[in-house]
Amino acid sequence: MTSQVRVRFAPSPTGYPHVGNIRTALFNWLFSRHWGGSFIVRIEDTDVVRKVEGAVEAILDSLRWLGLLWDEGPEVGGKHGPYFQSQRLKTYHEVAERLVLQGNAYYCYCSPRRLEGMRAEQVRRKQPPGYDRHCRNLSPKERSQKEDEGITPVVRFKTPLEGKTPFNDLIRGEVVFENRAIDDYVLLKSDGYPTYHLANVVDDHLMQISHVLRAEEWLSSTPRHLLLYQALGFSPPQFAHLPMILGSDRSKLSKRHGAVSITEYREEGYLPETMVNFLALLGWSLDDKTEIISPKELVDKFSLERVSKTAAIFNKDKLSWMNGVYIRSLSLDDFTQRALPFLEEGLPASVKRPLPPDYVKKIMPLIQERAKTLAEVPELVRFFFTQELDYDSRLLIGKGMNQEVTFGALKEAKAKIAELKTFDTDSLESVLRPLAAGLGLKTGQLFGTLRVAITGQTAAPPLFQTMAVLGKEKCLERINDALENLARPAS
Repeated sequence: MTSQVRVRFAPSPTGYPHVGNIRTALFNWLFSRHWGGSFIVRIEDTDVVRKVEGAVEAILDSLRWLGLLWDEGPEVGGKHGPYFQSQRLKTYHEVAERLVLQGNAYYCYCSPRRLEGMRAEQVRRKQPPGYDRHCRNLSPKERSQKEDEGITPVVRFKTPLEGKTPFNDLIRGEVVFENRAIDDYVLLKSDGYPTYHLANVVDDHLMQISHVLRAEEWLSSTPRHLLLYQALGFSPPQFAHLPMILGSDRSKLSKRHGAVSITEYREEGYLPETMVNFLALLGWSLDDKTEIISPKELVDKFSLERVSKTAAIFNKDKLSWMNGVYIRSLSLDDFTQRALPFLEEGLPASVKRPLPPDYVKKIMPLIQERAKTLAEVPELVRFFFTQELDYDSRLLIGKGMNQEVTFGALKEAKAKIAELKTFDTDSLESVLRPLAAGLGLKTGQLFGTLRVAITGQTAAPPLFQTMAVLGKEKCLERINDALENLARPAS
């Protein structure tokens, strides 16, 4: 790059940030960091009707959570502010008036009713939709009459009726649009707010944006923007349109595929480093085999040449697998600290708070291999904290065992455990493994029965380590409960 890279993420606060939004932000951030440039955040809040309360905060919180810190924008400022488009209306009005005076734009007085009728007629005739340029060549007298009627006009761009608009997309290569296929689009709405097209071009120029990396859906808007740059005498940035993200069935990504807000993934216990890694692979790759890539390596290796032209597939199962890999890579202290808020929130109300940190830290290594998300942790460790277990006593009776054999095995195990002076994994194994043989049982049968008695579950962390953490008193108490459950007549 011969000049400084300046890219922007310009979300509209009409909803909470979803996978597609944040993938765009990530690619812009990676591109800026790779080239030592600037990452700007600009809030495009001109759609007043659809603005969602709290969306701006959710967008900024999501970027912070993922580590995508911005160099200019809300909360950090910068010399090209303000960074909310609603605070830049005067500039848009001045530019729109300039375009009208130059003859590159005009006032349009068409009512919503007329426009609806026009569109219906176009549909009936199977014509491509678009404004019919009814007001393009109004005389001064006709305009004066419309204004006397009190009609507040919109400002439309006067698109050239002939010629072509070509451009080089940094991902897709040469793209050409016929000007006659582009309608006279609105620049300034009757409520005084700009459309995306006007505000976007003006702000990108004034904020000295060098590259626009945005979703594929904006590809067809690029000729409009280039014509507007030309009319204003601005040098356009370079454009790169990122591939679509599809669901696993190759249909448009929706909630059933996992296209929920990034905030929800955070609440579900996905790690930020997982999300960055996963989103980076939605349309970009390091090679044809590498799946786990650190943020530093992403920055070092990121390039637009490796961005795919074809749609990326969102796979929720792959995301969960990747999150499990990242969880297993955490240090014990880090895993414990990250899991604690989920435990505080997810364990039953009967569990005393705050949770004892030393006790929690003993438990965490036992389930770190099994957890795919932090939100799963409370359920995996619940039996370590609850006073009583709730399970079907029939689960105590393993394959090839009956109630009598199970009762006897638990009774013998209780006696052996009660005799132990030292209560740790080695001591437990030294008495319980030989006990199985002495009872004529396989170790899997005895240990399976004990696992249910101790945890209330058929699948749990390693038995002896679990018992050592729970302690001798708690284990004996739970074996007693199991014996009582077995002795109780079936209902």
